[in-house]
Amino acid sequence: MSYVPTYRAKYDNEIKDALTKQFNYTSVMQVPRLEKIVINQGIGEAITDKKLIDVAVKELTEITGQKAMSTLSKKDISNFKLRKKMPIGVMVTLRKEKMYEFIERLVSIAIPRIRDFRGINYKFDGKGNYTLGIQEQIIFPEIVLDKVSKIMGLQITFVTTAKTDEEGYALLKEFGLPFKNIKKD
Repeated sequence: MSYVPTYRAKYDNEIKDALTKQFNYTSVMQVPRLEKIVINQGIGEAITDKKLIDVAVKELTEITGQKAMSTLSKKDISNFKLRKKMPIGVMVTLRKEKMYEFIERLVSIAIPRIRDFRGINYKFDGKGNYTLGIQEQIIFPEIVLDKVSKIMGLQITFVTTAKTDEEGYALLKEFGLPFKNIKKD
C-alpha cells in the first residue's frame, strides 16, 4: 500500500460527495479539484541586497519541502534601478502529494498562528482560483525565528478546475480554509 496524504483521502472520500450533492453534478469528472498551489514571494529589496534571494529560496524550500527557484525581472526599469534578468522574487509550484500536505499544514498549523486573525477574504479571480496573501513567513513552524533576517510576505495561489467562483469557494471551504462569513451578491 502506497502513501496517500490525509487531505487527498479527504477529497476522495468526503469532498467529492459533498460537492456532487451541492451542485448536482452528473459525473465525478465535473467535480472541481485542486490542480496546483503556487507560492510566490516578491523581494524588491533584492536589487540592493543579493543575499535576500538566497535566504528566501532557503526559507521557501523549508516551508514547502520542494526546491524553490528565483524569478527574474523581464525588463529594465530605471526608476527602480532594475535591470533585465535580475533576481527579484522566489516561487514554488506544488502538485500532487506535496500540494495536499502543504494545504493540510497551512489550514491546521500555519493559519491558526496568524495574529488577530478574523478569517480570509472572499476574492476569487472569476475562474475559481484563489490567492491568499500572508504578511509574515514566520507563521510556518518550519521557520526558526532566531534565523530570520527579514520578515517577508508571500502569496499562495490555489489553482482549481472549478468553472465559477462559487464552485472554487465551495471546494476550498471543504478543504477547511477559514473564509469570513460573507453574504454573496
